[in-house]
Amino acid sequence: MAAAAALWRRMVFSAMGAVKSHNSIIRTMSDVRTVTLIPGDGIGPEISNAVMKIFDTAEVPIRWEERSVTAIQAPSGNWVIPPEAKESMNKHKIGLKGPLKTPIAAGHPSMNLLLRKTFDLYANVRPCVSIEGFKTPYDDVDLVTIRENTEGEYSGIEHVIVDGVVQSIKLITENASRRIAEFAFEYSRNNNRKRVTAVHKANIMRMSDGLFLRKCREVAENCHDVKFNEMYLDTVCLNMVQDPSQFDVLVMPNLYGDILSDLCAGLIGGLGVTPSGNIGENGIALFESVHGTAPDIAGLDLANPTALLLSAVMMLRHIDLHDYAKKIETACFETIKEGKVLTKDLGGNSKCSEFTHEICQRVRDLD
Repeated sequence: MAAAAALWRRMVFSAMGAVKSHNSIIRTMSDVRTVTLIPGDGIGPEISNAVMKIFDTAEVPIRWEERSVTAIQAPSGNWVIPPEAKESMNKHKIGLKGPLKTPIAAGHPSMNLLLRKTFDLYANVRPCVSIEGFKTPYDDVDLVTIRENTEGEYSGIEHVIVDGVVQSIKLITENASRRIAEFAFEYSRNNNRKRVTAVHKANIMRMSDGLFLRKCREVAENCHDVKFNEMYLDTVCLNMVQDPSQFDVLVMPNLYGDILSDLCAGLIGGLGVTPSGNIGENGIALFESVHGTAPDIAGLDLANPTALLLSAVMMLRHIDLHDYAKKIETACFETIKEGKVLTKDLGGNSKCSEFTHEICQRVRDLD
């Protein structure tokens, strides 16, 4: 089992990052991949439709299988995703997901957390790269956050000790820590990244973060072609806003990754332009936009589909459709760089449909 898992990880690492050049190939109907599409809530259906339209224009050999992941409660009392969605993901092994809302109610799970646990999506990968033409205080950001996705403070283990006192358990295991460290180093090696930084607070949480850090050090000892250093979480946050160019690949436990990956997204303009992918041990990969559902603008044709589109580009590279990925990514970045047709959050006044149409036109021009 361990050997098979290691082989799968080697297969997916290089696909997660940008690849410089690939030969064009002729595809037949048998090459069409089926992708599970989870449109999500709020603006999710609108931005999903935008992505599908751009993919159609680029003639990407993808067939979409749309599914809902609204949580249902099993007879056992456990929350699960609908069987149709689970079957689709297990069958096709690849998915694209829009934003999901989680009702704030006692006992109701986070939908994103439920998906990660259901499919053992242990590694969250977020490239954060400055976009030319989109002005932010930084113009030289080029880093990747790799977040352990299945345990830590998000294990969901909480209970009341006595009235007024609640305890939440931070779960860190040797296997999960080693697995995410191996992923980070293999990703770095296969994507020409030079350094991995382990982010931790082992000075305070000596047992839990200490275990995570030890596994990172052990993996680093066998990866001499990739530099390794370790930093406290608070120091990373301070240094990140001072000079993000000093960082390359950062690997960290769950909660730290949730916070730091959003901070890094802010450096390049926000979650609306940040792609994200989740890799599972069993061969499943789910790519997603990580921004909110924005219910205040849902249905008004005002949403920005960039994050979901760039996540879909990550997905295309993951399944070796590199030429299509490059064409769509180039069309998106050129649209943003020109600055004439942009949604409001990108600094313009265009509608989602107009922004989508402009990208589609540029896709055609690249043919």
